[in-house]
Amino acid sequence: MTATSSTDVPPTTISEQTIALLKTVNVSTLTNCLLRRGFRNQFLHGVAPLDPALPNMVGPAFTLRFIPSREDLDTMANYQLDTHVQRRAIEECPSGAVLVVDSRGDSRAASAGDLLIARLKARGCAGIVTDGGYRDLPGIRRTGLPSYQAQTASPATPITLHPADLNLPIGCAGVAVYPGDIVVGDAEGVVIVPAHVAAEVAEEAAAVVAYEEFAEEKINEGRSIFGLFPATEASRREYDAWKATRS
Repeated sequence: MTATSSTDVPPTTISEQTIALLKTVNVSTLTNCLLRRGFRNQFLHGVAPLDPALPNMVGPAFTLRFIPSREDLDTMANYQLDTHVQRRAIEECPSGAVLVVDSRGDSRAASAGDLLIARLKARGCAGIVTDGGYRDLPGIRRTGLPSYQAQTASPATPITLHPADLNLPIGCAGVAVYPGDIVVGDAEGVVIVPAHVAAEVAEEAAAVVAYEEFAEEKINEGRSIFGLFPATEASRREYDAWKATRS
């Protein structure tokens, strides 16, 4: 029997301010902020953007889980059914959300292709992530939707992948992803931010990025990193004065 949703995961509410902040910070900074809160395994290793030039991808996770396919179930006839879980994922992923796909790290068949991803874009979704791979990459790039994968996969989905359920906790690239977790992607990769710390992490990361702009300027002027990075009480006072002149 196919599970389709989770009744014990509360809906995520994330403010527009938090989303806006997360669009301005990088994934590496977020991993540091999460580490300070004890989260050591939130970065999706081996997952990279198809187009690193796109702006940050930010949105709550909506999940799809694949299991190994079976010949009697994974046929093109079944794929055409309106109840097909992969196709439902495309039509049910909420506007502003990121579809996170647990493909078991299997890139022998596609987790999605250009038409499915074009539909996500048309519906206002924020992006798609898989630890497997996609087909029709030129078409996906034309959609302009942030899309992250482990490795390109041209063969059709039913060859190795069976869509099992929607919006339940999954593992993607070795990271636990719960529906509603905040997914942030940039040119380096993807990090999963637990929803209950997203606002404070976003604010801290934005402050870190601002300080690093100051530090970069000083380094370019010939300053040593000692006493500058990591920040000290003295360098923070200097930063505050620098920031005041900039504002």
